[in-house]
Amino acid sequence: MTVAVSGASGNIGGGVASLLAGAGTPTTLLTRDPGRVPDLPGATVARGGFGDPALVDALTGADTFFMVSATETADRADLQCAAVDAAVRAGVRRIVYVSFVGAAPDCTFTFGRDHWHTEQAVRDSGLAFTFLRDNLYLDLMPGMIGADDVIRGPAGHGRAAMVARADVVAVAAAVLGTDRHDGRTLNLTGPAALSLADVADALTAALGRPIRYHRETLDEAYASRAGFGAPDWEVDGWVSSYTAIANGELAQVSGDVRRVLHREPAGIDEVFPPLADL
Repeated sequence: MTVAVSGASGNIGGGVASLLAGAGTPTTLLTRDPGRVPDLPGATVARGGFGDPALVDALTGADTFFMVSATETADRADLQCAAVDAAVRAGVRRIVYVSFVGAAPDCTFTFGRDHWHTEQAVRDSGLAFTFLRDNLYLDLMPGMIGADDVIRGPAGHGRAAMVARADVVAVAAAVLGTDRHDGRTLNLTGPAALSLADVADALTAALGRPIRYHRETLDEAYASRAGFGAPDWEVDGWVSSYTAIANGELAQVSGDVRRVLHREPAGIDEVFPPLADL
């Protein structure tokens, strides 16, 4: 069984490709830039990105397509649906797709809508599938800290069951090694739903300097991001990631990581251990 892996130069795709290589699973690393993918035993490299006509040839011969969602663009849903069509034309048997928790055509987090459209394309394709619906990544929380050590966003007092990327990688590799999860949607979360105040407290303890959370209004959120020069659709995505927290759409804690890995998922203190524990 050969697994075609997209996003192999990134954290999720690269991590999964490494675990598959360690298990002796043949892989095809899909890329637009062969110089960026890891050198792994049993892996071949094929040029082909989402929306690229070469993707059909790149996927040919693969049993499974591990489809890591693309970087956000205005046409991401169309590109990902085209990638699903390429998998069908290439004769792929199943797709394991990295989606987002609560994906729906009208979910608050606007980027989550792309995931729903992609999931529907996979379902309509007739291929076997597993959807890995990830929560927000715990590892990315330091990137939310401003230059003044403040996390700003209109998340109110809401919570999100954030997940460690290492757990997503481990679950994906386990799912790819069996057909036991075909037809299932797995919600990948951490062990607890955290407020951004909780995140600020944990990062304070881990970084050794005071981090605080400021609850922005919606108007403040758009104003504070206006200077980045990003298009409206991208700013909407940034802001709506916080309002989805405020609305409670990311708060549900799932046991799917534990059910697949037979251990508890990592919490924020494991991803960012307090300095006092080091």
